[in-house]
Amino acid sequence: MSTQVSSTFDLARFCAAAEGRDAETQLSMYAPDAVITIADRINQPGAPQLVRGRDEIAAWLRDVCGRAMSHHVQHSVADESGAAFSEACRYPDGTNVLCATVLRLADGQIAAQTVVQAWDESRRQ
Repeated sequence: MSTQVSSTFDLARFCAAAEGRDAETQLSMYAPDAVITIADRINQPGAPQLVRGRDEIAAWLRDVCGRAMSHHVQHSVADESGAAFSEACRYPDGTNVLCATVLRLADGQIAAQTVVQAWDESRRQ
């Protein structure tokens, strides 16, 4: 994994928290008014799921991190204004999820995040 971005955003720390299912560390890295946009088979690009503000983001992260599944960050890149990574997840029943995430950073925190995820069709959530 790579890199520290700006003086306060640490992408390696964020990715390690994702892999470790550590919702609280991830949450601490979001701006109070951050917005997450999620597109997948159910929440298609024309009507994506929007998760707004720290309270909603906390609930979303705790749900994702509370699931019995593994998370593996496969690749990450960053610069002063943003970061991106891909993540492979797997449930104990063998269901795979592939996720691509792009982060927009402001003042060392995540201001916006776009998530595109695909699930194994034969073993849907």
